[in-house]
Amino acid sequence: MTKPVGIILAGGLATRMGGGDKGLLPLGDGTLLSQVIDRLSPQVETMALNANGDPARFAGLGLPVLPDSIGGFAGPLAGVLAGMDWAAAQGASQVVSAAADTPFFPRDLVDRLTQAARAANAPIALAATLDPDRGPMRQPTFGLWDVTLRDDLRAALADGLRKVVQWTDRHGAAQAVFDPDPFDPFFNVNTPQDLTRAQSLLESAP
Repeated sequence: MTKPVGIILAGGLATRMGGGDKGLLPLGDGTLLSQVIDRLSPQVETMALNANGDPARFAGLGLPVLPDSIGGFAGPLAGVLAGMDWAAAQGASQVVSAAADTPFFPRDLVDRLTQAARAANAPIALAATLDPDRGPMRQPTFGLWDVTLRDDLRAALADGLRKVVQWTDRHGAAQAVFDPDPFDPFFNVNTPQDLTRAQSLLESAP
């Protein structure tokens, strides 16, 4: 494979949206998820969706649906692990994760993550947004992950680890830093107000 495979993380509980699947909320001519799929698909070899519960609700997307292998909604790392295991079964050495509620992430995300990982000789690279006051702010649901780490991650999750950066720091994760101008490309939809803003941003995009 010339490109990594992709995993879209849609396993969250969406409590601030009243529950349900945020990714299926309408945005533009489709949904949040369809916007994410359209943005990620040119950057990866193939992709799957990480989601729990009945996979039939995503049948129209035409993607494999991978549940967490760790019970109890263990957070994004459980989705990353599901993606790693699936990538390994595809014969891929790397998987890129993207969040299902973040429709404007960079179109060069995978290239930049790959460059950052190679430059640092690191098995993981995380995206970050440059904050003028605080420096790079990591975006832990957007990363490039070497599948050789999957058993290490499985053990960490079994031990109760849940914070992404707590695990990635152990492995010297690199960073790909993105400009927040004209707006944060990792802006994600958590509330109804965020969805309204996303629609406005979509309509004003060139």
